Amino acid sequence: MRYFIAVAEEQHLGRAAARLRISTPTLSQQIKAVERQVGAPLLVRHGHGVNLTEAGQVLLREARKTLRAAEDALRETRRVAGVAGESLRLGLLTGVPPWLPEQIARLRPGCALEMVPGETTEQLRRLERGEVELALVRAPVTLPPGTQLTELAVEELGVLMSAGNPLATCADVDMADLAGRELVWFGRNTSSGLHDSVIGQLRSHGGDVVVTEDGDHWAAVLAAQADAIGLGPSHAARPPDLVWRPLHGRPLTVTYAAAWRTDSRNSALRGLVRALSRGPFTPPDEAAADGGAAAAGAAAGGGGAGPDA
Repeated sequence: MRYFIAVAEEQHLGRAAARLRISTPTLSQQIKAVERQVGAPLLVRHGHGVNLTEAGQVLLREARKTLRAAEDALRETRRVAGVAGESLRLGLLTGVPPWLPEQIARLRPGCALEMVPGETTEQLRRLERGEVELALVRAPVTLPPGTQLTELAVEELGVLMSAGNPLATCADVDMADLAGRELVWFGRNTSSGLHDSVIGQLRSHGGDVVVTEDGDHWAAVLAAQADAIGLGPSHAARPPDLVWRPLHGRPLTVTYAAAWRTDSRNSALRGLVRALSRGPFTPPDEAAADGGAAAAGAAAGGGGAGPDA
């Protein structure tokens, strides 16, 4: 079920395999075994990834329920047995850069993290209902009562499009060049704050786009329609079919944040929140580059602040 959920969320066997840290052929065999057991296809495979059949959508919904029930059973059994050990239910934001939850997990090495995937609106509802202790979200958001938020990381948003799009020949794209174009993007109901902020900025700078809400099939739509565009971070590009170009001046960003309930008694959460407040976080390659630059400066006798600064 965990394998199937990963494929359904990534809509791509290769990306799901990387997330699960197994080979793509192994994952493909496991999904085919599930389809044989069900007796019906769960995925529609195409050149850009996979889509769920109607049966697949049912299995995704029920598999998530089953895994949550199994996690609750294990947690309650450990509590009654008096088994020591921290655990935390993390609302894992769909589409978050993989390095971010990995860095969060390293902040509490002895804590068992239970990942519950979903979009911003869904994660905030789970937080309000007490189904997760910590929720990753895209800001800006309106928080439920009794919750707090800390910003974790910022990613640049650029233009995603097919390699055949006329804008793909540009080194960067002006907002005004997007006027009148179809923007295939996530539904407003999944993250209304970010949706409204970005669309408002586009239109205020002459990028009066026509929005088509299709968060599930955006990659296939962009690959099939040479004039359509998307917005996203650079790692969302899927060459050679989909390319990414920065916006001129790099004016658009997405902010990832963590939200939690202030009345939680979970000691693991309190410790993790203290660690998160020391952010922001950066991708491993950027952190390595910063460290290399600092080391080079010190070796050259450039001085600079010491570790206690």
